[in-house]
Amino acid sequence: MMETKFDFSDKPQDASKKQASTLNLAYLRQLFDITKGTDYAATLEAVRQDIPFRGATAWVLICSIFIACIGLNTDSTAVVIGAMLIAPLMGPVLGTGVGLAINDLDMIKSATQNFIVMVLLSAITATVFFLFFPLQQESSELLARTQPDIRDVFIAFFGGAALAIARTKKGAIASVIFGVAIATALMPPLCTIGYGIAVGNVSYALGALYLFFINATFIAFASFVVVKLLRFPMIHYADSKRRRFVVRVVSFFALLVMIPAGVTFVNALGENAFRKQANAYLDTHVSVLPYGDYLVSSAAIQYSRKSDSQLLLNPLGLVQIDSVTMRVLEQKLANYDKLHDVKLIVFSKEKD
Repeated sequence: MMETKFDFSDKPQDASKKQASTLNLAYLRQLFDITKGTDYAATLEAVRQDIPFRGATAWVLICSIFIACIGLNTDSTAVVIGAMLIAPLMGPVLGTGVGLAINDLDMIKSATQNFIVMVLLSAITATVFFLFFPLQQESSELLARTQPDIRDVFIAFFGGAALAIARTKKGAIASVIFGVAIATALMPPLCTIGYGIAVGNVSYALGALYLFFINATFIAFASFVVVKLLRFPMIHYADSKRRRFVVRVVSFFALLVMIPAGVTFVNALGENAFRKQANAYLDTHVSVLPYGDYLVSSAAIQYSRKSDSQLLLNPLGLVQIDSVTMRVLEQKLANYDKLHDVKLIVFSKEKD
């Protein structure tokens, strides 16, 4: 008697799965492919034309600085955005990144010179404005530019990448470029530098200057990465020693700007972890007290990189936190690794 064998393998289905997988990979490659439509010659020519600051471009910059200063003075976000839209600030920054990527020493030199002119002209214009029209009250728009953190680094990098990708395509995507002008926000820090100089507040001026250089550096770095990924043709010089020297100097300067940003990143991570645990502590141990919801909502979390962070509770006489409860609350802090050294302070109101 012959034994009948059955083949349970589903070869047609296996083949269709492989085909579907191949199609999916092909679709993903096509979806994220940034090489199509790249216009190498037109991109480089456009970047070179956007670098110089003279004549009309200089006056447009001055006008945009005045508009941005008025926006900061009146705490108007819409006015500040309008100033960023017309400010011709991206040319030298983008030119630096592209020049480094293709070894174009002339482009690097021109971009660096015009970048310095741009910063000086902007700072002088803003200083003059705030000398004649001082702020009655420091606005949130201005204060936001004096203490940069890691979010500003990410905004600058991804904004610069979007700008570089859009700039390299045939028929630059104007809406993307305008969006980058808003997102990267080079203009307000320059105005804040002028304000700091006008009122003699060195910390404001230095904080805004640091934010500006973070933005400029990471926009240039993002354009450098995009141009390298797109494999733009590099320029070769007979004097390779001079080329290497220039690249090293510029790279060293970029590294100097990136080091504080890295420190800012570490500090931001530490503060974020601290605040997260502090909020968890409040929600778990303070909210169960009488008027706990009020105590949590009014609590002040004061973070310090040193060992003097504080957690402030202000009952305003609504509830008396006795010594036993206070000891329990202090002991619970040990359950959180970021709150070991936190000082718990309760503002008590004496009864009449």
